[in-house]
Amino acid sequence: MNNLSTCVFGRFLMWSPRLPSTHDLVSQNFCELPLGTVCITDIQFKGRGRSKNVWESPHGCLLFSFTLEMDNGHILPLLQYVVSLAIVEAIRVACEAKGLPCLDVKIKWPNDLYLDGLKVGGVLCTSAYRSKKFNVSAGIGLNLNNDMPTTCLNTALQKLTSGSLRLTREEILASFFSRFESLYEAFINQGFQALESLYYKYWMHSGQKVVIEEKHGNPSPENSVVAIQGLTSSGYLLAIDDDNKKYELHPDGNSFDFFKGLIKKKMES
Repeated sequence: MNNLSTCVFGRFLMWSPRLPSTHDLVSQNFCELPLGTVCITDIQFKGRGRSKNVWESPHGCLLFSFTLEMDNGHILPLLQYVVSLAIVEAIRVACEAKGLPCLDVKIKWPNDLYLDGLKVGGVLCTSAYRSKKFNVSAGIGLNLNNDMPTTCLNTALQKLTSGSLRLTREEILASFFSRFESLYEAFINQGFQALESLYYKYWMHSGQKVVIEEKHGNPSPENSVVAIQGLTSSGYLLAIDDDNKKYELHPDGNSFDFFKGLIKKKMES
């Protein structure tokens, strides 16, 4: 609380040493909780990610979910990018505040966090429409002190410094909400365009080339190579081919490797 500089988010905090899912708790009790409520736990045994994937939650994770409310359903799909941006920015700010080297945490579209080519975190946003508003529950899982199943932030810091200073859950949590509140305000008032350049600074995909299948009703699909340029206005991937034709790429629901089986839609000029 001493590190928190927000008006709404993170001011009301619930903690438990063990929960099925922080996300389920805040979403199922949304109307009884103040907006901006955060729920944090040490261990969760029914954590989940995109497309009903299971999120493993051993000791040493930062596991939390929080609530917010939105009016505009058109920009709702972009919220997960704001949350992803805020947690990466929070890690940077927390490192700088302690004089630690900045960790090169990257965003893998649409909602994963990677460090040194390994997944260290994920974001999940869900919503329910009630009384002409979207009740949104946003959740984050971050490998902070646990090396399994991939790696963690403090292990990466150990390799970069000989000192004993490490990041704590409390520092990252406070840094996240302080950063998220300002980013969210810009997002609501100015649109995601105001955050795009900062978002692209952290994501993994600029210029990345992927192969998409074009079946055209034929049993033998044609493969096309396209280069990722950024995001479309609806929040999907914008890509172009060698003839400068534009494509909108949609995920296939598999967050492990979303480039396999991408669904694409050719965009009109």
